[in-house]
Amino acid sequence: MRTSAVVAFASLSLLVTACSGASSETVQSAPPVTSKPAVSKLKVEQVTAGLEHGWDVGFLPDGKILVTQRPGKLALIEGGAKRDVAADFSDVHVRGEGGLMGMVISKDFATSREFITCQTHKEGDKAVDIRLVTWRLSDDGASATKVKDLLTGLPVNPSGRHSGCRPAFGADGALLVGTGDTARPQHPQDRTSLGGKVLRIDAKTGNALPDNPFAKSANPNEQRVFTYGHRNVQGVTVRPGTGQVFTAEHGPTIDDEVNLETAGGNYGWDPSKGGTETSYDESVPMTDKQRFPDAVSPLWTTGEITEAICGAEFLAGSQWGALEGSLAVTALKGQKLLLFRLDDAGKVTEVTLPPEFDDKFGRLRAVRSGPDGALYITTSEGQDDKLLKVTPGA
Repeated sequence: MRTSAVVAFASLSLLVTACSGASSETVQSAPPVTSKPAVSKLKVEQVTAGLEHGWDVGFLPDGKILVTQRPGKLALIEGGAKRDVAADFSDVHVRGEGGLMGMVISKDFATSREFITCQTHKEGDKAVDIRLVTWRLSDDGASATKVKDLLTGLPVNPSGRHSGCRPAFGADGALLVGTGDTARPQHPQDRTSLGGKVLRIDAKTGNALPDNPFAKSANPNEQRVFTYGHRNVQGVTVRPGTGQVFTAEHGPTIDDEVNLETAGGNYGWDPSKGGTETSYDESVPMTDKQRFPDAVSPLWTTGEITEAICGAEFLAGSQWGALEGSLAVTALKGQKLLLFRLDDAGKVTEVTLPPEFDDKFGRLRAVRSGPDGALYITTSEGQDDKLLKVTPGA
């Protein structure tokens, strides 16, 4: 059921906390939520249609755009024209929230033609794991060939639930990967599991980086962990000029979170209740300060509702005027775009809901900043999905 702007504004009396890990008693009231963005309006144009659950967007040096689609499809878009890219996705386990998901274009694409996807993997009819796969796009863009499995062994749920999975490059070139806990109670707090984490790895080898917080661990999976205690990280982005890593994460029926990632930080999700519960107990707090006093507090939550927040990206470029530097977050259930103003430390100072998006385009998933400074957003309704281009309006 779609939520009207009036209801949304009333419901989004949200929690905002400092990222210092302060106790829950110090949670501040949210800054005001308003429908009046800092520019008079946004211009929304349709780039193309005919997608099916467009999951992620990547920009090629020649101006073309790649889009992953959850059912195991890849599209190449030039101007307004869309064509399918032939690739063997027959081993992708497409069910529920799982399938062909996040993507990044390799930094050396101009010479390597490589890009990286995150996808659920099956052997026969059995879901095996979630993995990062390196692909090479043909010179004519008509096909893509698998180069290698970059990283295997991310846990998977046969139902596809909480599959994650969003990659993004850090300011230093590290590959950051937000993962889901696959609705298994033990994964978020188990640092030897790759589920319910933000990983930090080498984009060429899949190995942990030597300056990772748990690099000295004897366990290769733990070495790759940047942060843990997450439920289902759907958005990962880096603030321009700072190196600060922000994530957007699904809560259960409450408390979707926007977080500022702190190396080695525990973000407090533990449906196992310290290993005492074998079922997936979603009654626990998203950030359980009682069980984990040092857990990193969220910057912002949806409070008593959930919007199913998804992709996250920063508005870059002077063309955005007063909105430059804002964090844009899409919402699936909420079917809206949220814009966050942040101070230098990353604290949320204002949240706006641009009326151009509220309940206008359905479920919104990917949001990426193009080389032209525009935002590119995919819809995720399941049929005739769109790629939208967003720029400042008049």
